[in-house]
Amino acid sequence: QVQLVESGGGLVQGGGSLRLACAASGRTFRSYAMGWFRQAPGKERDFVAHITWSGGSTYYADSVKGRFTISGDNAENTVYLQMNSLKPEDTAVYYCTARDRPRVGPRRYEYDYWGQGTQVTVSS
Repeated sequence: QVQLVESGGGLVQGGGSLRLACAASGRTFRSYAMGWFRQAPGKERDFVAHITWSGGSTYYADSVKGRFTISGDNAENTVYLQMNSLKPEDTAVYYCTARDRPRVGPRRYEYDYWGQGTQVTVSS
């Protein structure tokens, strides 16, 4: 059983910053990629960013490019999301996710494991 546990959510004013963290634990687990999605009330769960451990490449949704940075430690099965210049429209539950097979993109069905989510609220 693989578990992903997020932390770091909270309430912040517009223009502020937050850093989310996610740690994977459980059976011997080596992911190919880890990432983040988010879901606002009444909306679909949308891709935010991912990082692939082979080469350390990163990929971002257009809505967060230049403001969010994903990083992590493959050996520790940990991924982070540094969120700067936050906007009220970034308000959502943020979910950590992981994939244990090669080739990954921004689609929800491509990911194998999910965390329970952490709430991020940005006030105007």
